[in-house]
Formats: sequence, structure tokens, C-alpha cells
Amino acid sequence: MERREEQSGAAGAGGASALDFTVENVEKALHQLYYDPNIENKNLAQKWLMQAQVSPQAWHFSWQLLQPDKVPEIQYFGASALHIKISRYWSDIPTDQYESLKAQLFTQITHFASGSKIVLTRLCVALASLALSMMPDAWPCAVADMVRLFQAEDSPVDGQGRCLALLELLTVLPEEFQTSRLPQYRKGLVRTSLAVECGAVFPLLEQLLQQPSSPSCVRQKVLKCFSSWVQLEVPLQDCEALIQAAFAALQDSELFDSSVEAIVNAISQPDAQRYVNTLLKLIPLVLGLQEQLRQAVQNGDMETSHGICRIAVALGENHSRALLDQVEHWQSFLALVNMIMFCTGIPGHYPVNETTSSLTLTFWYTLQDDILSFEAEKQAVYQQVYRPVYFQLVDVLLHKAQFPSDEEYGFWSSDEKEQFRIYRVDISDTLMYVYEMLGAELLSNLYDKLGRLLTSSEEPYSWQHTEALLYGFQSIAETIDVNYSDVVPGLIGLIPRISISNVQLADTVMFTIGALSEWLADHPVMINSVLPLVLHALGNPELSVSSVSTLKKICRECKYDLPPYAANIVAVSQDVLMKQIHKTSQCMWLMQALGFLLSALQVEEILKNLHSLISPYIQQLEKLAEEIPNPSNKLAIVHILGLLSNLFTTLDISHHDDDHEGPELRKLPVPQGPNPVVVVLQQVFQLIQKVLSKWLNDAQVVEAVCAIFEKSVKTLLDDFAPMVPQLCEMLGRMYSTIPQASALDLTRQLVHIFAHEPAHFPPIEALFLLVTSVTLTLFQQGPRDHPDIVDSFMQLLAQALKRKPDLFLCERLDVKAVFQCAVLALKFPEAPTVKASCGFFTELLPRCGEVESVGKVVQEDGRMLLIAVLELND
Repeated sequence: MERREEQSGAAGAGGASALDFTVENVEKALHQLYYDPNIENKNLAQKWLMQAQVSPQAWHFSWQLLQPDKVPEIQYFGASALHIKISRYWSDIPTDQYESLKAQLFTQITHFASGSKIVLTRLCVALASLALSMMPDAWPCAVADMVRLFQAEDSPVDGQGRCLALLELLTVLPEEFQTSRLPQYRKGLVRTSLAVECGAVFPLLEQLLQQPSSPSCVRQKVLKCFSSWVQLEVPLQDCEALIQAAFAALQDSELFDSSVEAIVNAISQPDAQRYVNTLLKLIPLVLGLQEQLRQAVQNGDMETSHGICRIAVALGENHSRALLDQVEHWQSFLALVNMIMFCTGIPGHYPVNETTSSLTLTFWYTLQDDILSFEAEKQAVYQQVYRPVYFQLVDVLLHKAQFPSDEEYGFWSSDEKEQFRIYRVDISDTLMYVYEMLGAELLSNLYDKLGRLLTSSEEPYSWQHTEALLYGFQSIAETIDVNYSDVVPGLIGLIPRISISNVQLADTVMFTIGALSEWLADHPVMINSVLPLVLHALGNPELSVSSVSTLKKICRECKYDLPPYAANIVAVSQDVLMKQIHKTSQCMWLMQALGFLLSALQVEEILKNLHSLISPYIQQLEKLAEEIPNPSNKLAIVHILGLLSNLFTTLDISHHDDDHEGPELRKLPVPQGPNPVVVVLQQVFQLIQKVLSKWLNDAQVVEAVCAIFEKSVKTLLDDFAPMVPQLCEMLGRMYSTIPQASALDLTRQLVHIFAHEPAHFPPIEALFLLVTSVTLTLFQQGPRDHPDIVDSFMQLLAQALKRKPDLFLCERLDVKAVFQCAVLALKFPEAPTVKASCGFFTELLPRCGEVESVGKVVQEDGRMLLIAVLELND
């Protein structure tokens, strides 16, 4: 019998009757939730308890669960149930029961003032919810009443217990307001009422905080309560006394964290900038923390330095504009800026020895924006004051960006190294932003420092210092046009003088050269100064990303000046590719770099280089094509196809006609004969077909094959024409055997570029009709498992209508079936598929008059489309 009772109480979550929600069953379910090792039983108990909390019986069992003889877990559930009933089901409570409910909650809070703290907090939240629902009409002076009731001397609870309970109640009241489900019009009324009520709260908080006899636990609770109330956007001037008391409390280590939170919350209110006089009074208080800050830094007390920095940044970042406007107080604000500068340059390496400096970076953006937003005259005055500050900031940031010693860095965890990398990116972004304020003088400043460092014979320089200065250059050159800078030639001249004995320094040298690639294109005579460094770095796997990306940038920007170096670049690249020094993605980048490079050579030279470059891969592919498919040779095949694909992406021997943009993009004719890419593709076409015949059911290999042709088509445009008939035939065979999305995407490219040309229309029409027929069959079998194919098919149909509506004129095309499939695609859960289907209809509907078959289908089945579209909005 007992076992059956337990099952009905806790495990009967699905269909429990109202009678099941008894105190006994709730207690059993809670025991099951907390102590049953079986996870399914726990889940059932939790489900049942959630139902119990919202049941009408909750009003009855909640009070019983709060009895003193119950354990805290049970009492907590009772208090939580009361909160849920009051906050979510307020309309169920008769108005004549408000007062008794209020009185009961006050009584329970008084009982628990010296009991379990977690239960006390939940009861306070329940009373706060009740107060918010009754304010302002049914309980006009709610907060004042709370204060008065808890200060009553006739309570059985001691004074400190009552005080802490009251503070807990006052703390959760604004928090409950922020998360309450009050209707918008009620929220405004209650907010106004609370703003008035803070007059009953703040004097009490001030008294408790300044009273010497107040114990530490009370003062800490006062600070948390103040922190909670200021988030109701209380006028800053009303907070002055409490903010000053919070500053005084910063000297007490037990109160430090709560004080920081309260001050930062008060200062950061959006409305605070209106109270300029109060803000001006806060500056001396913040500056008064400098000695405490220095002591904390000296003693390695990261928590204290972090907290003081938060306060200084909160004042500076939130109110720089308002404080800059007070021109007569410029010196005190400058002192605050210098204090924040100290925080930016706080000693130690981020994030191991300090975590404070990162807090300050946004401040420097804000200050600069505010200065540059002034009218010319005022801006000129502040530029004069703050340019030296920003030059100092650059020095500080570059010092903070320096790597630690190799030995120290070796002890850092991978997580610390990653945090430091992100921190350096943030510094880089700040330096790039600061350039707007300092201009070309910043580059000259960096160049002078680097020059002195590299040419000084007095003392050996650290690689860290050199790397940081170069990092500064790179940060600016990556995003700012430095082509007109007069220091870049000197920098290019200095780079070969750098003694590179470290991977981090070598990486930064590479990235700096890459950032200057556009400048090198305008000054080709300097290429030879840096190219040997890049080619040498290609052989070092540790410099893989930086060296390959830099070579790619140089080959892209400077390709017409690289023919004299082409043989050497190809030879070094071939060597590192054969030695498999780089990971797959870098190998792909390297092939793109070679594509750019070869584009600028004569056709004979291109073919010669292509032959030596890809012959080893073709031989390897021939061997792989003979083997029985397995995971190992699949990876090798995909890798080789990827290399060819990336090479053909950038190998472009003809120039775009700049006057002819958009979908009609064409190229100027190439006088040298057949395009080298087409020559190579024709040579390897049979081999690719052979590979496909064995791997046709593998989406990855099919995708890799299609990528070669798709990228070639995109790059070559009209030059690809000789390949169109055989490629259409191959695609048709592929798709008929095993339909795959990548084949449809390639078909769409062919339609886009060649469908409008009479010579190519027959093979493209045949391919279009074939893939449409196969896809319609797929729809009949159930397309739900192939959202990628449906997506690509919709995009193909839209492209056909856009580029060559004649494709829809063929009698063999079942336009009705196509229309119905597109309607079905609108009902797919995948957003890209729905979007593609909408794109198709956007192209189809305007052609009702132009294409008879389309008009007829829309007339007959348009209602089906309308219903599907309306269902999309449900």
C-alpha cells in the first residue's frame, strides 16, 4: 500500500488528480528528487512538483511546508510555491485576502529571520512580489510600512536578525521589479512609486553604513541593498551620501567587493550624466584611491587593483563627454585619465600576472570619439592636451603587448596563451583606432623607435621589444592606407636587419610584410628586400600560417612585378608541398598564391610551370584511381582535387572589363590561344571521370570534383566554353546515378554564364531537363531527407528563369510538377530551403505573361501557393 501511495504522489506526474497534491506527497516527491539515485525517478518527481506548485492546493500545502519542524529543502519548496502563486496567479487572489496574505508573509519572514537564509530570501521575494502587485493603490506606502514593521521593538527576534531580514527584503524588491511580469502600464506606475519610496530606504541605509556599531554583515547587506536600488535609475544626486560612504568602505577588505559593485552601479546609470555637479564631486573621491591602487599593485593584490580600476573606468567611460564639457575642470579630468592610463599599463603580463588592463581599452575609444566630436575650436584645444596622452598610450599598449621571456611563456597554459592572443588583438584594434587621432606622426614615432633599437650598438635589444614595435606597424598597416607614408621605405629597409631567433618575432615580421603588400605593389623595387625572407619562412612549419598568407598577399597584389622571381617562388613552393610541411588549409592558400603568380606569365610559361607543379599530383591521382576505395585514399583524392581547385580559383590570365559589371560580367579576349586552365582540365578530364566512377556515392569526393569546375567556371567565364559540352554530359551521368547538391550548384553556374549563348544552349538545356526530371522523381519518393538538394534545385530553377526563361518553354519540362515541388519546399523546416523556394517564386510569378506554361500553372495552382505562404506566417 505504501509503495502505491509513493507512486501516486511523486511518479504520477502525468495524470495526477487534485487530491494527490497533499503535504505528504509533496514531501515524498521532494525526497525522491533529492535522494533517489535513479535519474528517471528524479525527472518524474521534478515534473510532478512543478505541477504541484501551480495547483490550487499550493495555497494550502505551502504554509504547512514552512513549519519549523521541516527540513530547509522542504521549507524552501513551500516558499518558492508561494512566490510562484503570487507572481503568476495574482488575479486568482480575492482582494479581501490581500491583507491576511501580507500579514502571514510578514510573520513567516520574522520566524525565518533567525533561520535558514535561503528560505528567508524566497519568502522576501514572495512578499516583494505581493508588494509590487499591490502598489501603489492597494498598498501606497509599502516600503515605509516594511521599514516600520521590522523596526518594531515588540518582535521576538533580536535587532540584528530583524535588520538583516529587512535589508534582504529591501534588496530583493528592486530585483523582483526588474524581472516581474507586470503589464507595461503597471510597470511605469510601480517604478514611479518605488522612486518616491527610496526616500524611506536611503536614510536608513546611510544610518546603518555610517554607524560605528553596525556589524560588518549588516554593512555588507546595506551596500548590496544600495546597489540593487540604484538600478531603478534613482537620481545620482540622491545617492551622493551613500556613494561617499561606499568610497569610505573601500578601506575595509570585507566590504571592498560590495562597495565596488555599489559604486560602479551608481555611476553607470544611463541617467547619471545629467548630474554633472555630482560627477565632478566624484572625481576627487576616485583620485583619492590612487595610493590604495599603487599599494595593491605593489603587493600583487589583483582583486583590489581590479576593483579600483573598475570604478575609475566606470566614471571615465560613462561620462567622458559630460566631464570634457566642463572645460574649467579639465585638470581634474586629465588626472582621472592619467589614473586610467596607470591601470592600462599596470605591471605584469596579462592574463597571468594581471587581468585589469583589458578593462580600460574601451575607455580610450570613448574618449577619442568624444574629443573628435567637438566643434573645431574646442577640438583643437583638447587635441593639444590629449595628443601627448595618446602617444603615451601607444607606448603603454606596445609594452603590454610584449611577450614574456621564452622560459616564462613556456610555463603558460594553452588557455592563458589564447587569452593573451585575444588581448593582443584588442590592443591592435585600439592602435588602429588611435591612428585617427595621431595620424602619420604615429608611424614616424614607431619607425624612429624601431630604427634606434636596431641600429643602437650600446646595448643588446630584446626580441620582445622589436616584435611589439613591428606589431604596432602591422596593426595600423592592415587597415589604414599607408601607401603615402614616408617611413615605409625605411621600415622595409630595416626588416632584413632584424635578427630573427624566435617564432613569435618571425610570425610578426611575416604578417607585417603581408600588411605592406599593397605598398610593395606601388614600389616593386623593394620586393627583393623582403621576398627572400618569406620564401625562407615557407620551409618552417611553425611559421606556416604567417608565411603562406603573406606570400598569397604578395602574389595577389604584386603579381605583375613577380615574373623575375616566379621560377624561384614555384620551386620553393613545390618543395614545401612535396615535403608536406603545411596543413591542408595552408596548402590550399599556397596553391591560390601560385595561381595569382602564374596569371601574370606568358601562356607558354604558365603551361610549363603548371606541368611541373601538378604532374606529381596527376600521377598520384592516376594511382589512386586504380585502388579500391578506402578512407585513406579518399583523403588523398580530396586533397589533390582541392589543390587543383584552389589553383584554378586564382589562375586568371585575362583582365576583367571594368566598364562591364554585374551579372553580364565578361572578359577581354586573350590573344595567346587556349586558356591554360582549360588545356589542363581537358588533359585530366578522363582521369577525373575515372575517379568519379569509383567514388560516385561519396558526397565529399563528388563535391571536390564539382568544386574544380565550379571555381574554374567562375574565374574563366567565357574562356571555359570549350569544356561546356563534355562537362554537361558528365554532370548528367553523375546526377542520374546519384543526385547530389554540388552537381546542381555547378549546373547553376553553367546556366548563369552560358545558357544565353546559342552555341551552348543545346547541351545546357539537355542537362537542365535531365536534372529537373531526376529531382522531380526524388520528390515523388520523398525529398524530406535531402533538404540540400531541394535548396540547390530551387536556386537552379530561379537562375534559369533569371538568365534564360526559354528553358521553361520546352514541352518536356513538367512546369506543373516543378511548381508543386516548390510549394512543398516552402513547408520545409530548414530556413535556407524555404528562402531558396521563395527566390524561385520571386522569379517565376512576374513571368506569367511571358511564359505561357507558367501563366497556366499559376492560374490553376496559385491558391495552393497562397495557402502555403499564409501558413509560413502562422
